[in-house]
Amino acid sequence: MSETLAVEGRVRSERHDHILKIVIDNPAKKNAFVPAMMAQLSAAMTELDRDPDLWVGVLCAQGDNFTAGLDMPKFFGPTASPTAIPSDGIDPFGLRNQCRKPIVTAVQGICFTVGIEMMLAGDIAIAAAGTRFCQMEAKRGIAPLGGAHFRYVTRAGWGNAMYHLMLCDEFGAEEAYRIGLIQEVTPAGQQVERALEIARVIAANAPLGVQVTKEAGRKFIEAGERAAIEAIPEIRQRVMGTADAAEGIKSFVERRAAVFQGR
Repeated sequence: MSETLAVEGRVRSERHDHILKIVIDNPAKKNAFVPAMMAQLSAAMTELDRDPDLWVGVLCAQGDNFTAGLDMPKFFGPTASPTAIPSDGIDPFGLRNQCRKPIVTAVQGICFTVGIEMMLAGDIAIAAAGTRFCQMEAKRGIAPLGGAHFRYVTRAGWGNAMYHLMLCDEFGAEEAYRIGLIQEVTPAGQQVERALEIARVIAANAPLGVQVTKEAGRKFIEAGERAAIEAIPEIRQRVMGTADAAEGIKSFVERRAAVFQGR
């Protein structure tokens, strides 16, 4: 079990036979991510990917919420620090290096922004009843940079994707199930055990057969995803340096509605 403790939260992991349970652990701040936690998540996923004795991953979170997203000032503010993810490590958003092993994600409570993108970078998603989803980047003057711009379309179809990406609305587990973002809704508190149960069923199958199945499925969509991923640097450049981005982050910190100017 990983016991490396970050100053503000951590990501820890536990081995359960051939399953690696990866836990986002910053409940005091609704499991918001700081840069060190992102690096820890990458390290855990890299362990899952590289260790031949690990066949399935379960990504979940401690406490009442999956994650409220990024601790924005620590990623984009004047005191922001870089996220130290090795170039050969697994990217939690699956934009650079994607984990070859299946990942089952269990979410609850608040599952906003990067939480949705991490969930969609995995393979199977389970949500507790009462889970709240929101992809709110455009409301903050920026844009999704972790894969939502194409994975919403892949999972939910164009209309459903644009509806939620453009409205930046909050919706529940039943709507997420209806449009295909998640595969099951469980009673509150049972989502992690259900994800582990699914992982155990997967782990009972031939691991190489499962991995090749994932690889073959990925081949079907990777050409389109590659173009979408390659567009991210331009998207980042077009939004991150704008007055609207500065206003969006400032309004978030000040807990007020943003006033955008379109520049």
